[in-house]
Amino acid sequence: MTGSLTCPCDAAIASAALPLATPYPRATLAATILGSSVAFIDGSVVNVALPVLARDLGASAADLSWTINAYLLPLSALMLLGGALGDHFGRRRLFLIGLWSFSLASFACAAAPTLGWLLAARGLQGIGAALLMPNSLAILGGGFTGEARGRAVGSWAATGALAGALGPIVGGWLIDTVGWRTIFFLNLPLANAAGWLAWRYVAESREAKGAAPLDWAGAGLATLVLGLLTWSLTRAIEPTGGRALPWSAAFAGFALLGIFLWEERRLGNRAIMPMAMFAAPTFVGLTLLTFFLYASLGGLLVLLPFFLIGIEHWSATAAGSALLPVPLVIGVGSRLMGRLTARIGGRLPLAVGSIVVGLGFGLYARVGGGIIDYWTDLLPPTMLVALGMCACVAPLTTAVMAAVDSDHVGAASGFNSAVARLSGLFATVLLGFVFARQGDTESFLDGFRSAALIGAVSAGLAALFALLLIDRTNQNLAERN
Repeated sequence: MTGSLTCPCDAAIASAALPLATPYPRATLAATILGSSVAFIDGSVVNVALPVLARDLGASAADLSWTINAYLLPLSALMLLGGALGDHFGRRRLFLIGLWSFSLASFACAAAPTLGWLLAARGLQGIGAALLMPNSLAILGGGFTGEARGRAVGSWAATGALAGALGPIVGGWLIDTVGWRTIFFLNLPLANAAGWLAWRYVAESREAKGAAPLDWAGAGLATLVLGLLTWSLTRAIEPTGGRALPWSAAFAGFALLGIFLWEERRLGNRAIMPMAMFAAPTFVGLTLLTFFLYASLGGLLVLLPFFLIGIEHWSATAAGSALLPVPLVIGVGSRLMGRLTARIGGRLPLAVGSIVVGLGFGLYARVGGGIIDYWTDLLPPTMLVALGMCACVAPLTTAVMAAVDSDHVGAASGFNSAVARLSGLFATVLLGFVFARQGDTESFLDGFRSAALIGAVSAGLAALFALLLIDRTNQNLAERN
């Protein structure tokens, strides 16, 4: 799932924060890294628990999707509002509220007696993550300046990738040896340490008085739109049940989407999603590229562990390790790609990287029945996906920041990060048609291959948007700056 990796423009949010200085740089960096790590871990660790959740809580195919999306829905819809709340009421305050909410929700997840309880607790985790994630970056942007800020953001991103990589491995071991409930306790020591450091050493910061009022209506409408569309799509792919209610919910969702866009256009720069950003075709292309590329990745991070555990009968630890090359390659190679992008621009790396990701998904579609050998069957496509994503992450961050004027850098970065997570939400919903086949191995394999081919097409569309919509004059960002 995309929550397990640092999303493309997370780091750019820090660059948009007001430049202040902190007397405790190491403690500030440690607090933000530990705080955001709880969200990165939780975004990945649940993926390896899906088969056991289906067994212990009697989860259906649609329920499995909601186990992921109950977390992603509020995170995607409320991330921009979480950053705006920090700007208005204090970034440290909202960071701490997010941490406390996340910790409380983690206890509730671990104690969940029913699936409904677990989904409600997962939703609270998503709300907490939507508060702590943007404000951890804003604290970094406000606490460091110049090259120190770049190093701090780089350390934040690298540690986040490592946390997302280790989460499924450690969580898988806990599932195999103790039980699935213990995975939700992984966050608590990190959250407690982050909260203490932030309370003791991080100075409060916020926008100057007189800032524009919060766009509560936009945030509420965005949440309703995503909720209705997600629910209607989930119900629509279920093999049984009526179709009238899902269609009605989808119609209501699209109607509210129209109202949301009208309201955001009316509010102008005071909107949670300023429509002026979309005047640039390059920004539109980057948004579409992000959605389709991260939809492919999000589907893979959920489906492959489920396939290995539920169908191939791997241990949760082994399944959690299968995708380890993806965050590791991204973490190691992103700095090199950042330097390359400064010389040649983002258009070509984004197109080539998306094509390589698509080739990786094409190889996943060749996985057959019988015993699967990781080194020959899974590692080659996984490495292609890892290399392709490595080529895209840093150029995407840079290109989004260069595509809009300076007044909209923060909003554009936050919106792009929300789109990356939103794409994972819809990808997980669509995987319901594969989860529904888990009782029939051959049918599930057919669904897995179909999902891999859809992922390849999705990555190909991302490459097409890069070539068609990203401005050629944006090819050399160094010249533009």
